[in-house]
Amino acid sequence: MEECIIELKNLKKYYGTSRGIEDVSFKINKGDIYGFIGPNGAGKSTTIRAILGLINKTSGDIFIKGKKFDKDDLEIKKVIGYLPSEINLYDEMTIKQILDYHEVFFKKDLSKRRKELVELLKLDEKKKIEDISLGNLKKVGIVLALMHEPEILILDEPTSGLDPIMQNVFHNILLKEKEKGTTILYSSHVLSEISNICDKVGFIKDGKVIKEDLIENIKKDNYTYLKIVAKEINKIKNELNLRVIKEADNEIVFINNLDANTLIAKLSKFNIEQLLIEEIPLEDLFINYYK
Repeated sequence: MEECIIELKNLKKYYGTSRGIEDVSFKINKGDIYGFIGPNGAGKSTTIRAILGLINKTSGDIFIKGKKFDKDDLEIKKVIGYLPSEINLYDEMTIKQILDYHEVFFKKDLSKRRKELVELLKLDEKKKIEDISLGNLKKVGIVLALMHEPEILILDEPTSGLDPIMQNVFHNILLKEKEKGTTILYSSHVLSEISNICDKVGFIKDGKVIKEDLIENIKKDNYTYLKIVAKEINKIKNELNLRVIKEADNEIVFINNLDANTLIAKLSKFNIEQLLIEEIPLEDLFINYYK
């Protein structure tokens, strides 16, 4: 039986009368990478801050490893690694000083894992924080989140600032963490990342999780782009009753979820000049869910 590591039940956060999140519920099992996606302002970062106890929730429950989470529970916090979307560190300190400082908060020896991560991410520990690029600053944040080998990783827009090569390095690090049984909440709006490394995905809109499913199931939803060139466009629109995303003269493009046999039967009534069916990338499916 799968072990649930993170569970949110009807989580709500309001800032006065302003909505942060309205009703967020999901579960993440041990060793899973859960993609948490939505547009800016949907409530991703608010949810993460509530999970971490950085803000007080208005209502709802948070369970970590089966235990109701208390923001003052230091034992739970020890097993969590957190990478915020924006990294803010002491400018005058070197990377080495920052990592040394972080190490003193833990009783165990972090030197081996620290060295591995620094080498993988190609960091120069002698450089001052104020002198490094945004990408290198994000890499320092990754080392800080991972060097104590947490059981749970919470990542908020983790690849912003990283170049494509380093993004691949980072994803390989996460996949190895998954093999070790690390449970990962991966918040992003970059759908290609979610598609490549996550097991499950939750879509959040206006503070509510509107869809949740396995990545493999979302990819099998049978949505396609259907492009038709014909003279009887209006009749075809009425016959198919699909959502139109583009229309010009005798050309029309639908988002189609009809199976092949049904589609052929419906279109056989018309004289079709051109027909093109293409798979919809996950990025466009994401947009489709927010229509």
